Amino acid sequence: MQYTRSVRRAVFLALSLLSACAATDAPLNGTDSAREEQSTGPLGHFLAGRFALTEADPAVAAKESLRALAQAPNEPEVLQQAFIASIAAEHPDAIALARRLPTNLAAQLLLADDDLRAERWAEAEKRYHALPREGLSQLLQPLLVAWAQQGGGRTDAALQTLRPFVENPRMRGIFSLHAGLIADIANRPEDAARYFRPLLTDAADSDLRLAQILASWQERNQHQADARRILATVGERSPEIGIALRDLLATLSERPVKNPADGVAEAYVALAGALRAQEQPEAALLMLHLALRVRPTFAMARLQEAEIHAGRKHYPLAVRALELIADNDPLIVMARLRRAALLDRMDRRDEAIAALQGLAAEHPESRLPDLQLGDIFRSQKRFDDAIAAYTRAIARIDKPVRSDWLVYYERGVAYERSNRWPLAEADLKLALELSPGQPFVLNYLAYSWADMGRNLDKAREMLQQAAAVRKDDGAVTDSLGWVMLRQGDIVGAVHMLEHAVELEPQDATITDHLGDAYFAAGRTIEARYQWKRALTLDPAADDVAKLEEKLKKGPAASGAGKSPRP
Repeated sequence: MQYTRSVRRAVFLALSLLSACAATDAPLNGTDSAREEQSTGPLGHFLAGRFALTEADPAVAAKESLRALAQAPNEPEVLQQAFIASIAAEHPDAIALARRLPTNLAAQLLLADDDLRAERWAEAEKRYHALPREGLSQLLQPLLVAWAQQGGGRTDAALQTLRPFVENPRMRGIFSLHAGLIADIANRPEDAARYFRPLLTDAADSDLRLAQILASWQERNQHQADARRILATVGERSPEIGIALRDLLATLSERPVKNPADGVAEAYVALAGALRAQEQPEAALLMLHLALRVRPTFAMARLQEAEIHAGRKHYPLAVRALELIADNDPLIVMARLRRAALLDRMDRRDEAIAALQGLAAEHPESRLPDLQLGDIFRSQKRFDDAIAAYTRAIARIDKPVRSDWLVYYERGVAYERSNRWPLAEADLKLALELSPGQPFVLNYLAYSWADMGRNLDKAREMLQQAAAVRKDDGAVTDSLGWVMLRQGDIVGAVHMLEHAVELEPQDATITDHLGDAYFAAGRTIEARYQWKRALTLDPAADDVAKLEEKLKKGPAASGAGKSPRP
């Protein structure tokens, strides 16, 4: 909605942000031996700290960078790295280091935030006013100044600071929101209503945090039905939010922003989200660290932090961020779901399964825990357990809608893998009814038919439809070539499967299929080469025996059947 768009526009214009204070420079180029050679002096500690930053290990980064600084206290680059690492690690030395960096934007923000937390309102306002009027601070500064003014009891001054920006159509969203929050905590409901009104007009497009704020405002002003409608709309767009609705509704009577520190944290988190959208994860993380210094219990900041770490495959840090969310926070169930997914990625599947089983018992109204359980069981080839989990999830669907195609598809895959084809076919057909033209379903159902020699004309038609949507999908191209081969269109099959191998050169199944097509075309030497090559591409255990049998006797003896890739 307008709030989000206006933040992103402003950030796009200000991506020179933090040029002196975002992440460190390029990743460490030195080798392990080079680091060992420098390990006895400040350079060794500096390089070790930089390497730890690139490897997302903030605790080690802070430790090593501070060691380097102790040995080289006058080196600006060492000082700056120690400061950044200290913020990332939430180290207490960050404040002292910030005092030594008078031209560093992040350092000045940290010092001003420290004044704010200590309720030194005049000092905080002065520091915020002194921020350079360039880059991101052009957007941040009025918000931060206004919150410092509100902390000092100067509500009129705070609203006056924001007024020019509220009246600017390009930036109205975020400034209207903060003006409304300031008026709300100042107990000026008429002013708050005036600022919130344009945001309520577009409430259906709100993200979760904005929906929380607007719903709380409506609830506390006797518009309970509207409050619930706002949250329900957001929950309908995201099942993950839907599972948290019960707890979110229970906290609507509480102000989501209770004091100026909370307001400053809101500004940082909103800008972190915009920076993520502009693919600036380091700057986004810095904003989140600043937010958490003034509001350590801010769940939305922890969720964003975890998303950034997970997106960079730094799973332990993502798990730690989620585990720092309080058990009584209304977003804790979302955090627990995400934590379970991360544990699965870290191969800690028993823990993930136990966590999801607990969530399923606590939230019998939601299908999400069982859906995640089904996915984990299916990845472990525990197909009966997967089917049971998907069936429990489906039992919670009153009337299937388009978005429900996925759970029927996933259960259909589990049925097919456990050799229960009639049940698999029924689920796959229902998934296709719910989402006509869905390429994954078209591919799986058509490939399965082709593998059984059934409905070949229909299967080819379906795969051509899927290929039109996913032109560069090697699995779909392979399936289409496989149908052609089963139909006897050997020339077409060879052409299609050669293209599939170009798209997915490391796929054992596709390479195997190309060998079959070459064999059917009488190109025996090339067929044997492809089968031998498939054996080097980590085929499934049961496919190894089939490939070896083909090399001895040809494809007819080994059987062609393989499960399609979901």
